Amino acid sequence: MSNNPVQDLLWSRGSGPNRREFLGRMFNGFGGLALTGLLAREARAASASIDPLAPKTPPFPRKAKNCIMLFMCGGVSQMDSFEYKPKLNEFHGKRIPHIPKIASGELQGRLTFAHQCVGSPFKFQQFGQSGRYISELFPNLARHVDDLAFIHGIQVDNQNHGPATLHVTTGSQFPGSPSVGSWVQYGLGSANQNLPGYVVIQDPRGAPTNGAAVWSNGYLPAAYQGTFLRPSGTPIVDLDRPTGVTAAQQRQEFDALAWLNRRHLGGAGNDSELEARISAYELAFRMQTAAPELVDLSGETEETKTLYGLNDPKTAGFGRQCLLARRLVERGVRHTLLLHGVQIGKDSWDDHGNVKDGMIKHSREVDLPVAGLLADLKQRGLLDETLVVWASEMGRTSFVNGSISDKVGRDHNGHALCMWMAGGDVKGGATAGATDDFSLCAADEPIHIRDVHGTLLNLLGLDEENLTYHYAGRIRRLTDIQGNLLKQIIA
Repeated sequence: MSNNPVQDLLWSRGSGPNRREFLGRMFNGFGGLALTGLLAREARAASASIDPLAPKTPPFPRKAKNCIMLFMCGGVSQMDSFEYKPKLNEFHGKRIPHIPKIASGELQGRLTFAHQCVGSPFKFQQFGQSGRYISELFPNLARHVDDLAFIHGIQVDNQNHGPATLHVTTGSQFPGSPSVGSWVQYGLGSANQNLPGYVVIQDPRGAPTNGAAVWSNGYLPAAYQGTFLRPSGTPIVDLDRPTGVTAAQQRQEFDALAWLNRRHLGGAGNDSELEARISAYELAFRMQTAAPELVDLSGETEETKTLYGLNDPKTAGFGRQCLLARRLVERGVRHTLLLHGVQIGKDSWDDHGNVKDGMIKHSREVDLPVAGLLADLKQRGLLDETLVVWASEMGRTSFVNGSISDKVGRDHNGHALCMWMAGGDVKGGATAGATDDFSLCAADEPIHIRDVHGTLLNLLGLDEENLTYHYAGRIRRLTDIQGNLLKQIIA
């Protein structure tokens, strides 16, 4: 063996491949590098670190090291899930007696027209020491109610699906901003050198509203974009080794490529883009072993599979997503985004036409898997170091304009989103915010989504005021103009 990996590679091939063959082999497996969070071809992070994903020490001491975000696409009906509002049934079919002063925009306008209040068709019951009311639709999740902290009356700036989804997942209703997971990875780096630091697992039936923009890196370096994990086949696109190339051969080719890159780097001086590319290829090589092992569930016990509902076709889809999320936490993946629901239709939570049947269907698909995830994390001692977040893009209305039909639905309401958090330093059983008697909007001071984002970052040890990035002449951050910390839900 010589000190020249390129020469060694050519000798090992006899006459060796020509230049076109060499480059073709090198880029066939990783060239598309749809390892979106790995390539970092524009990785010019402000940090002096060569590896943009190197682990970083957060400024605040917090238990949670990882985050799992459960995003329910379409707008979950808060008064049919986690908000018990007996006044709705009392006034069912009647006009809501008063319009809250805090109601504004489209919500206020629609309330001035003829409308009828719509009660919940579901029973509520108190659970746990906290005595929180939970809908009969979530019997499994209800058993964990004392681990959950609820946030009520969250406001988003737009109640159309596209902008609202972006607002909750990126902090802005306009395309082009980094997702929550990108900010988390930017602030904390990655704790696993063999897997991406930010992984996305969408509903096996299809993509959410806005598609990949939901997990985009936006204006942050490309290293911080979410990596999409496919529901079947090769876990990550273009990860497979080219046909006919052994691991030893590919290792030799990567050594040759790294040698050439570092030789160029020596003459080019400090080049964070090239350094990031070298690191990305090395990570991609290691992932060829780590990623297939990650999605292989054959080693999980039947008891665990049943816990997540993998033995039931109705829960198996989201159950697999939740089980993979636990496996990602075990492997140190910093942020995992799980998406339930497809675009806008019968498989999303957008129940305009028939909220009763819709909520029965959607909750049936997620209740057991989410409860299984919480139970599994807890029994493995992982819940303390994992922040679990339940979210959607908006709440729903408690009335309909006109008359109530047999299969009444609920419309959009950007003033009454309900979320919950669990794990880490979350104060289980606590509450932040509240809505009025008719679940129209905040009962007092509204909680903006930026407040939730700031609290989420804080629970991971990050300072939302100082987690910034300079772009287009502005200092940018997830919370934009700063969020208020929801101290009520922090232990």
